[in-house]
Amino acid sequence: MLSDLDFVVSVEQDARNLVFITPWERTQHEGAIRFPDSRHFIVEAGDQWEPIGFVILQGCRNPNRSVELKRIVLQTPGRGLGRACVRMLKQLAFRDLAAHRFWLDVKSLNARALRLYASEGFVEEGRLRESVRVGTGETAGWESLVVMSLLDREYQARADAGLETAFSGYGA
Repeated sequence: MLSDLDFVVSVEQDARNLVFITPWERTQHEGAIRFPDSRHFIVEAGDQWEPIGFVILQGCRNPNRSVELKRIVLQTPGRGLGRACVRMLKQLAFRDLAAHRFWLDVKSLNARALRLYASEGFVEEGRLRESVRVGTGETAGWESLVVMSLLDREYQARADAGLETAFSGYGA
């Protein structure tokens, strides 16, 4: 919701997260919220269901059934919440959005995310070499993106093997 954007922008602009993402302007988030092909979610946890991050999916109406995990940003990494989010998002993509392919890109420096996605069944498809400019002025440099995906049949094989958590609702 538009009323959540102050929180979204504050989490995105947190210095701990900026190294891993390319932040959007508030107007980009506003446009994505209004665009029917995108979904923004606030991630909540704890006894009081406090907001702890957000997720953006794109391609939710893609005729090729290719859904992108555009962004996942959490305030407190290392608590297993990212893994829980990725598992819920996989189920949402394949069960609810009937995705054939669920994909993402991640900065090559983000070793923790790369390990997480690989352990959750995502396969590296390739690298977009030095495709993102990082820093400003004289200290600016380039970062590569790793493109990863999971296909519906791969997800189903993982589910059949008991490697996927079934969620009856997304408030779990």
